[in-house]
Amino acid sequence: MPLSFFIELKRRNVLRVGAAYAVVAWLLIQITETIFPLFGFDDGPARIVVVVLGIGFIPALILAWAFEITPEGLKKESEVDRTQSITPLTGKKLDHMIMVVLVLALGYFAFDKFVLDPQRESAKDEQQAEQLANVAQEARQKGRTEALVESYGDKSIAVLPFVNMSEDASNEFFSDGISEELLNLLAKIPELRVISRSSAFSYKGKDINLGQVAKELKVAHILEGSVRKAGNQVRITAQLIEARSDTHLWSETYDRQLDDIFAIQDEIAYAVVEQLKITLLGAVPKVKETDPAAYALYLQGRHFSWQRSAEGFKQAQTLLRKALAIDPDYAAAWAELSSVYIYQLNLGLLPSDEGLTLAREAVNKALTLDPDYALAHASLGWIAMTYDNDLAAAARHFERALQLEPANPSILRNTATLNASFGRLDEALALTEFVVSRDPVNPAASSNQGLYFLSAGRWDEAIASYRTALTLSPGLSGGQYGIGAALLLKGEPQAALEAMQLEDSIWGMIGLPLAYHALGRKDESDAALAALIEKYEQGAAYNIAYVLAYRGEADRAFEWLEKAVVYKDGGLSEILGERLFANIHDDPRWPLYLESIGKSPEQLATIEFKVTLP
Repeated sequence: MPLSFFIELKRRNVLRVGAAYAVVAWLLIQITETIFPLFGFDDGPARIVVVVLGIGFIPALILAWAFEITPEGLKKESEVDRTQSITPLTGKKLDHMIMVVLVLALGYFAFDKFVLDPQRESAKDEQQAEQLANVAQEARQKGRTEALVESYGDKSIAVLPFVNMSEDASNEFFSDGISEELLNLLAKIPELRVISRSSAFSYKGKDINLGQVAKELKVAHILEGSVRKAGNQVRITAQLIEARSDTHLWSETYDRQLDDIFAIQDEIAYAVVEQLKITLLGAVPKVKETDPAAYALYLQGRHFSWQRSAEGFKQAQTLLRKALAIDPDYAAAWAELSSVYIYQLNLGLLPSDEGLTLAREAVNKALTLDPDYALAHASLGWIAMTYDNDLAAAARHFERALQLEPANPSILRNTATLNASFGRLDEALALTEFVVSRDPVNPAASSNQGLYFLSAGRWDEAIASYRTALTLSPGLSGGQYGIGAALLLKGEPQAALEAMQLEDSIWGMIGLPLAYHALGRKDESDAALAALIEKYEQGAAYNIAYVLAYRGEADRAFEWLEKAVVYKDGGLSEILGERLFANIHDDPRWPLYLESIGKSPEQLATIEFKVTLP
């Protein structure tokens, strides 16, 4: 019985069909695995082909058993007269087909082994080399930052937001303000590494482990405390902790009148210096005193300013004006008021002319009252750089600011921007690494780093920096755009479009016409550009110009660059680092335009500006 069944399988060509199916299936699978990756498919479609061919094997055998090919077509085997059967002839044809397929399979095997496989290995080696290079670059970058951190050893500290213990919850502005004032006071000591406000205050209101905080901020010490305010009576408790051992090095409670608030801050700063055994090049910085009522209004105004909202800025203005009504000679309040105007100007909440006039008046008043107020000099530097296109004046202001406070992260961050405006990207990146070392969980610091990597053509590092920024702040404006721009310039337009579509801000509108153009989707690019122009003609003239340049529309690009000058678009400060203008760099109008805004190589070469990191 088994022998007769086997003979019947042979007679009906079932075995030949099975062999032919297996050989053809193997060849199809090999070809699929080679071809699909060329079209960007992953392993999924290839697995589907394997599964389908596997499932089809049994039905093929069943069909070979149940049906037979005849001169009249396909018939059931039971209906065919065996004397008229042509299965022997069909079997020979199947044998020939199997031989042909085997020859093809052997040919393909040889081609794959001796031609395709070496190419794959070479591509794999190149990919691994690129990955190793990226890892090495990240290690070097991390190593430089770590070296900056380690150079301070145990002379590092984070001032966490003091807890508001007042019965009135609205007094939180006072406890936050005291924390920030202490932080700023300690930050004036170059020999001490102090984590900036944005990173330190990111832990506010959280259930934290001090050891973990110290590890994340890379500091050896933490200053924390509480503030209780009732009328004119203030109780401040402060304690200095050695983070590695969780040891209290020092603690003190101050029960004073509000009039003594400045003396308390001086005492705490002095105690920190004493406990950390810091050898100072100068005296311990001291707080500049003012009227206590004006001081409270100033702290409250700054509290609202940090909300970075239209309503917050409006309330900040009101409170700072009240503080200045009490003490018209309060330089810090004038400087803070100037910062509020600049933020409103940057966000389009004030018209350019009005905002610039108010900001200049306030900051110049601050410098008249206190010529050594570092942040005021930095504000004038920002105005000169961003709105006046006067890089020489900006350099003078930032140099003076850094002479007064050489380690201030905010000033150094803006100084990096100035270096980028000069096209000096290595200097900008070095400064940013220093800022990141003092402000490690501030998304703005990582975002700026991404921008300078982007300008330097270091696409993968730019993407990594922007992703770090988005990890710290998932809704960070411009983060996805930065990733999209890097992918676009790297030659990955589809991935760039996906990133731009995730950007929920004006940057998304700027990015879409770029990505659609790169994908050859002209109508969609035109529509996205028209929507951008309709909504943000004045606020984004500079950005519209580089979108047009990228699209190859040189005449329109230069028209919008001229509009950017008329609208005093702050984006012009970044023009030397903007890679999306590359298509018009060879246009004879480009060097003339740079000269007209004071950014030709010859003009910039005459400006001396060098920053020495502390």
